[in-house]
Amino acid sequence: MGKDAIEVQRRTMLQMTVALAGAAQMAAASPAQAAAKAPAATGKPGDFDFLSGHWKIRHRQLKNGAWDAFEGEATVHGLLAGVASVEELRIPSRGFSGMGLRLLDLEKKLWADYWVNAKSGVLVPPPSWGSFVDGVGIWDADDTEGSVPVIYRGVWDQITPSSCRWHQASSRDDGRTWQESWVMHWTRV
Repeated sequence: MGKDAIEVQRRTMLQMTVALAGAAQMAAASPAQAAAKAPAATGKPGDFDFLSGHWKIRHRQLKNGAWDAFEGEATVHGLLAGVASVEELRIPSRGFSGMGLRLLDLEKKLWADYWVNAKSGVLVPPPSWGSFVDGVGIWDADDTEGSVPVIYRGVWDQITPSSCRWHQASSRDDGRTWQESWVMHWTRV
């Protein structure tokens, strides 16, 4: 099979994944949950176009109170005229891979961000919801640790044509203070 045929096959598979996830999004999305953090309703097609392409990533992750640094890579495809973005994240040194799936709800003007770990192959609902304001994208997701409510926040910022940053923080006091736990510096290949 030629390189062009493989690329067509890969794009078809990605489009089917996006379609299936869209159905899951509609089934799993709770209006009360989406309104809980009240992200700005500024989402529009093409918001994730900056991420399409091939990337090298420098990771720093907080584990057991110490920062661990490691390298990774990603390939990102924009689909459906900018309404979907599919990221394949790979960390070869850790034998890890996963898929970020971002879908724009055109009516709500909000992006749903899902994760699929390659070890389970399962789309993890509910998504975190967010959008970009002044070049910074913020996505919040509610969770619990034991009986303590936790907000996990993912942020896209420092966006240029050749680089960007994603970082994650968590709050156990309803967003008054944040503990950063993961930083990814992306550099276009």
